[in-house]
Amino acid sequence: MGVVLNRAANRTGEERGLTTDDFDFDLPADLIAAEPARPRDSARMLEVSDVLTDRSVSDLPSLLRPDDVLVINDTRVIPARLRGTRRGAKVEVTLHKAEADGRWRAFARPARKLSPEDVIDFVDGFTARVDEKGDGGEVLLSFPGNDALFAALERHGEMPLPPYISRDGGATRADDDDYQTVYAVHKGAVAAPTAGLHFTDRLMDAVRATGVRFATVTLHVGAGTFLPVKVDRIAEHRMHSEWGRIDSATAETINAARAAGGRAIAVGTTSLRLLESAASVDGDIRPFEADTDIFITPGYRFRAVDALMTNFHLPRSTLFMLVSALAGTNRMKNAYAHAIREKYRFYSYGDSSFLHRADHDA
Repeated sequence: MGVVLNRAANRTGEERGLTTDDFDFDLPADLIAAEPARPRDSARMLEVSDVLTDRSVSDLPSLLRPDDVLVINDTRVIPARLRGTRRGAKVEVTLHKAEADGRWRAFARPARKLSPEDVIDFVDGFTARVDEKGDGGEVLLSFPGNDALFAALERHGEMPLPPYISRDGGATRADDDDYQTVYAVHKGAVAAPTAGLHFTDRLMDAVRATGVRFATVTLHVGAGTFLPVKVDRIAEHRMHSEWGRIDSATAETINAARAAGGRAIAVGTTSLRLLESAASVDGDIRPFEADTDIFITPGYRFRAVDALMTNFHLPRSTLFMLVSALAGTNRMKNAYAHAIREKYRFYSYGDSSFLHRADHDA
């Protein structure tokens, strides 16, 4: 299957004249979390429905019903940031998407010093060749085979922390564990599915004890998730694409849960985007293996997802647009204002929220 485009959502945004200013808010810098909560499931969680309820992530089992299914993304973050040289000049690259032929798209700094056919030397004979240059500092790189690449990344790469988490000298050894979910399996992400960072083995056992099942999907989160929206009209934004997979057994599990009256609850926006990409018009999940660049904005009609567990997102971001589409724009603006007043912690290492789907733009 090819790339899935959400043209309907884009048309909705255009017809309503939505702009990035509609999704702006002021966020104090001291609310951006630089470290995760310890233990992970001790983080705060704001339940958002017709009312706002302050909770803890450890309260999650009490929000679930026995027929529900929690959909988690088992992608594993690779140490995708590399530092090397090109003809003696320092170069830093961050891999962000694997191509089908084994090459990788990456963001390079400073990209202006690179040209096609240049070779970047990292360490111990580990190199990459620049095959193409794109816009915004993007390059297409050729490496040795994938197995050799992943082994080299484990030795020489760094965990690609988001740009708003600053570390002198880069990611630490603690980040190698903190920026990975406890259920991560399939290597390929260059950003964590951060809603899942709150889960512990203890919390997962408590969820299962309620009768709720976990369903596992894979979406390799790309660094494009951090790219700002640079256009005024959101209908003109070009969404980054990411590769995802839902197997037939997982699709059957989710469909059976919903048919029995349960809810499909996405853990993270990555799981949600993949489910909506794979859903038929009537809401059935089909097996899926492809790229998706689905862009969900207010006005989108959800087919497969009934609720969402997610962290607090950046102002003017595609992810704040997504949560506004699910729970209602006014409701989410009120929720974020409440979170800021109550000093919830924002972004990747921050606190969580549990969003009930609104039937209209609440």
